[in-house]
Amino acid sequence: MQVNETLNEGLKRTLEMCIPASELSQKLDDKLNELKGTVNLKGFRPGKVPFAHMKKTYGRSVMGDVMQDAINVGVQSTLEERKEKAAMQPKIDLPEDEAILTKVFEGEADLEFTMSYEVLPEVELGDFKKIKIERPVVEVDEKDVQEQFDAIVEQNRPYAAKAEGEAAAEGDRVNIKFLGKVDGEPFEGGASEGSPLVIGSGQFIPGFEEQLVGLKVGDEKVVEVKFPDEYRAENLAGKDATFDVEVLGIEAPSDVEVNDEFAKNLGLESLDQLREMIKDQIGGQFKQMTQTRVKRLVLDALDETHKFDVPEQLVEQEFKGIWDRVMHDIEHHGRSFEDEGTTEEKAREEYTAIAERRVRLGLVIAEIGNKNDVQVTEEEHQQALIAEVQKYPGQEQQVYDYFRNNQQALAGLRAPIFENKVIDYVVELADVEDKTVTKEELVKLVEESQEEDLEPHHHD
Repeated sequence: MQVNETLNEGLKRTLEMCIPASELSQKLDDKLNELKGTVNLKGFRPGKVPFAHMKKTYGRSVMGDVMQDAINVGVQSTLEERKEKAAMQPKIDLPEDEAILTKVFEGEADLEFTMSYEVLPEVELGDFKKIKIERPVVEVDEKDVQEQFDAIVEQNRPYAAKAEGEAAAEGDRVNIKFLGKVDGEPFEGGASEGSPLVIGSGQFIPGFEEQLVGLKVGDEKVVEVKFPDEYRAENLAGKDATFDVEVLGIEAPSDVEVNDEFAKNLGLESLDQLREMIKDQIGGQFKQMTQTRVKRLVLDALDETHKFDVPEQLVEQEFKGIWDRVMHDIEHHGRSFEDEGTTEEKAREEYTAIAERRVRLGLVIAEIGNKNDVQVTEEEHQQALIAEVQKYPGQEQQVYDYFRNNQQALAGLRAPIFENKVIDYVVELADVEDKTVTKEELVKLVEESQEEDLEPHHHD
């Protein structure tokens, strides 16, 4: 095969390639000889079809496969010889002239084609010891522990049926049957044959629970409410609604004896153990938030210290993924770029910059991991699969089967684990200083860290 480079500009490469007709003819003969024993042609016994007849009958269709195989092998071997990694599948341009292609098919002309691609850049890693990280940490406050403790006590408060004819009051637990309607039409998920609700718990939408005060068992009432503008179901957000409610039962709260016996009923040994468990839980949440903030700081520092050109194709692909989500949000939420205080042109610029950052960081993360032998163990991969499956109660088997039958999706579970292990590796080397902050300050820092879609994209 002859190779002639016609473009070498930044990361872009274009090569003119030529596979001699003699080479293609040889490959065609080899392929036809392979098929000879399996071909059934009328008038000939199996395996006894004359080669010339085989070539005449099947030559053109088999030549298509031969050309495709020759191109694939040529592309692969050329990249290996040049010690280059293509960012994406190289683009192959064959001659457009039918007469030329016919001659190639008939073995009378060389196969000439053009191969265009972008190479993955060489990534020179910086000195991680120069990275400075201010790690925000929160001490668990006894007040937070007490709040959680009180909430658990409240959740386990016993209730007893009220005397016949007594009305529902604030704090009572009512069992209600209801049917929700918008514009007089029932909506999905707005009906129940019996649901317990503590009046004043804020479990239902604002304005609903107060309207149950004073009702008795057997009473029916039309409750009028308005769904909040930020309600999770888009089709209901901001809408006026009515609920046909029937009271099936009313229970009043009883006192809770808060002692070690209470803790034992929860499967624990003592109240002290319950408090310790709550403290660990809250500490674990803070730790997770701290890790989110540290990860963003590390990624920002890696972005700052690694500046190199990235393949345009990868940026375009990344941008498309982000832009499709932006347009989906605009179309389905009735928003506009003006609502966000920007224009489509500015938004495109910003998201292109984000796409570029994500691709660059993906390449940096991959290089750090490869250079320092960061590995995702099979056990870690399995744990990630189990965690993913558990997100879909009742559908565990289907989700498990989906990942088992989809190697790309299964491999995708490795990427976040790999990334977090690389981040941990960098943190180990970086100059990290702990800074005690309040819970509110940490929440704000985490919200800032998650404001934009700046997570890296992985290219192994």
